[in-house]
Amino acid sequence: MYSQMNAPQKRLSKDAVKVWIISEMIMNLIGFMILGVLLYLDYRFSWKEWIGWILIGITAISVLGLAWSFTSPFLLYKNWRYDVDEEFLQLKSGVIYEEHQLVPMTKIQSVATKQGPLLRKYGLCSISIETMGSSHTIPALSKDVAIKLRNQIARYAKIKEVES
Repeated sequence: MYSQMNAPQKRLSKDAVKVWIISEMIMNLIGFMILGVLLYLDYRFSWKEWIGWILIGITAISVLGLAWSFTSPFLLYKNWRYDVDEEFLQLKSGVIYEEHQLVPMTKIQSVATKQGPLLRKYGLCSISIETMGSSHTIPALSKDVAIKLRNQIARYAKIKEVES
């Protein structure tokens, strides 16, 4: 039987908020460009009236989504926590629905760091943890923290790192 576990306390990098906001803005920009083209085509070719109304409805919902995309990164950052010990990897996240995961070290099969262009610009990495039946991610850690954490998880899980 396991003793009482404390909630995870370690936080993501503060730059996570910037990366998430930029990422959301890129996705919103692409979405609004597509909507703009569709609205223009609707105007230009006089599509059926109901198509125009649907496009206007989608645009209104997208504007609400735009407002949420400025708020959600702050809430995600505020609620994201992780911790590692010799027995478990703990992940806690969620704004509306809180999720607290305990991943036994004995079940971890691989661990890797990942870095896309936005993360690289801010010197961040995410960590990907794979088990037999699932995968988990710790997003937006500073690169040196991510590498140390990846190596620590690998050591606890007794994973032999393969040099590529």
